[in-house]
Amino acid sequence: MALTSTSVGKGIVLSLVSLALLGAMPIISNLRSPEVGALSFAFALSVWQVVFALPVFWFELKTGTRGILGLNLSQKERRRMILMGLFTGVLFGLSTYLYVLSVEKAGATNAAIAIQAYPLFAILWERVFFKRQKSLLELILTGILIGSLYYLGTGGTFQMAGLSFWFLVSLGVPLLWSIAHVIIKEELSRTAITPVQVTFFRVAISTAFLCVVVIIAEPSKIMNAVDVILHPISAVMGFVYFLELIVWFYAVRHIDVSLASSITTPWPGLTMVLAVIFLHDTIEIYQIVALLIVVLSIYGLTLASLRQAKAAPKKSELTH
Repeated sequence: MALTSTSVGKGIVLSLVSLALLGAMPIISNLRSPEVGALSFAFALSVWQVVFALPVFWFELKTGTRGILGLNLSQKERRRMILMGLFTGVLFGLSTYLYVLSVEKAGATNAAIAIQAYPLFAILWERVFFKRQKSLLELILTGILIGSLYYLGTGGTFQMAGLSFWFLVSLGVPLLWSIAHVIIKEELSRTAITPVQVTFFRVAISTAFLCVVVIIAEPSKIMNAVDVILHPISAVMGFVYFLELIVWFYAVRHIDVSLASSITTPWPGLTMVLAVIFLHDTIEIYQIVALLIVVLSIYGLTLASLRQAKAAPKKSELTH
């Protein structure tokens, strides 16, 4: 990636904006009314994501950027794109629901730190799909990261009996993200699809999926789910989530994904501060310790990855 000082500056600023948005999202989610269920809220915020993404998508088309829509794809290629789009859309829809649910049940701070387990799953898929070997340092840091997450999940006791079920549920968010991002990375490298198009199709399919889930799982609450869409907090959450996606995509166009990820890594710390201010949560010492170890481990993994990349540079990829 050819970078200029101006481009790097834009990337850093955009990454900092992404950090702020990521830190605020768990708080916004938990500020909703207690009567609003996680599934209804996930559906409602997804609807708002589509509302905000549609004009950006339309503007891009009007300015002449056709992206994937400007290609003459074969029937086989078109079918493959549709299937991959549907599959990743479902994964993101499910992850949105798990995100809202885990933030509510596990707590904003614990869920925020758990979501930082993304590198663990990314390493797993790299090993499975790309046969990438890990250095001894990366394996040690991965072990430390797993240990710190276990420490957090057990409430600072290291006792299996104290392992929080909802903390484990929150790990499903980075798990689903990592699977979907492996697929999206491949599509971005193989096709002319743009970040705006990725975002629009992602949220549109996710919303359709969650709509079907609401109808099947909570048929008696369909009208309630429609009412939730009109709640201001749903619109705020949908806007912030959509904005974070767009900001991230454009950040990694200006700087390497490793640098952008390093800048956004401490976002759970911001969530901690906001949780105390807005949710009146009490932050425990073990949570602070776990966060520090997680952040340092991720920084270590990033540096180790950069060292390996010097020998074989890789294309930028999505990481959250």
